[in-house]
Amino acid sequence: MLAEKKERVIMGIDPGTAIMGYGVILEKGSKIELITMGVVRMDHLDDHFLKLQRIFEKTIHLLDEYKPDTVALEAPFYGKNIQVMLKLGRAQGIAMAAALSRNIPINEYAPRKIKQSITGNGSAGKEQVAAMLQRLLNFKETPEFLDATDGLAVAVCHSFQKISTGGKGKTYSGWESFVTDNKKRVK
Repeated sequence: MLAEKKERVIMGIDPGTAIMGYGVILEKGSKIELITMGVVRMDHLDDHFLKLQRIFEKTIHLLDEYKPDTVALEAPFYGKNIQVMLKLGRAQGIAMAAALSRNIPINEYAPRKIKQSITGNGSAGKEQVAAMLQRLLNFKETPEFLDATDGLAVAVCHSFQKISTGGKGKTYSGWESFVTDNKKRVK
């Protein structure tokens, strides 16, 4: 019988056609550490297909560099503008294709689910999510673009899906109760 892997690398991606945010974390048992986060900018490109090509190439580069065990993606939210939805869906599909081309499993989370898992509030703003991630992962620098912390939030959300219950089936109403019960797990 194989022993369960104690560590895994999770890459979170917030796909976009102007800026794609990403974050990579290392999960060690019940602890998580920041490896990196950043953005891929495409706002200088006019051609939509060039943007998709850049998303694919940069995602492949990140996958090859950080070798994640799994990729978590933010699902496009439902909007009124069908053209925006189509473009976001394509960006997400390209990021998925990159992960699939490397045989890396993919998980997808709704924006509300991500915000809820990070802040305890599904309606939290980008700034609130970034501030909670800074406290949780103990980093000081504020990224130039909040898209980087959005990508990081997707990775942390995925990690929490496994560890938030600790295998005991316990659920938490928010961060305060989680932190109170898990002082050793939070840096």
